[in-house]
Amino acid sequence: MTPAKPTRRSAGLLLFRRAPGSTGIEVLIAHTGGPFWAKKDTAAWSIPKGEYEADEPALDAARREFTEELGLPVPDGEFIDLGDVTQKNGKIVTAWALEADLDPAAVVPGTFSMELPRGSGRFVEVPEVDRVAWFTPEQAGPRLFAGQSEFLDRLLDRVSAGPGAS
Repeated sequence: MTPAKPTRRSAGLLLFRRAPGSTGIEVLIAHTGGPFWAKKDTAAWSIPKGEYEADEPALDAARREFTEELGLPVPDGEFIDLGDVTQKNGKIVTAWALEADLDPAAVVPGTFSMELPRGSGRFVEVPEVDRVAWFTPEQAGPRLFAGQSEFLDRLLDRVSAGPGAS
């Protein structure tokens, strides 16, 4: 019998802010870097997140990955637990929301090495994310990878419930 593959887990942070001149909120999401995603918009964005090992606390991983992907420290504030979702690929994503403002122009994304073209033996550095932007939850929903929009619903439930709802 073949041993089961370990479950892949990611953790991330979903920043939100009160929308200027509105009673609603905006969320900060990141567009996936690399040539495959360059011209895609729908289902090509994510909360800043990354994988972690079982011995690392998920919130520590979320904070580390935020800094690695965006090149900025995690803003101060109170973390709101948004729980887990399972993506189509079976990866379990755990997320927290954090009310804070951040200038997308200040982002200095981390990079990873990618063989391009595949099988060529030639490796290039590619940004983990190629841009970040603020969107209303309605705008962000279709842009996020399948499954992650559930975090928007949970955030809206928490924020609309008022203080102490987290």
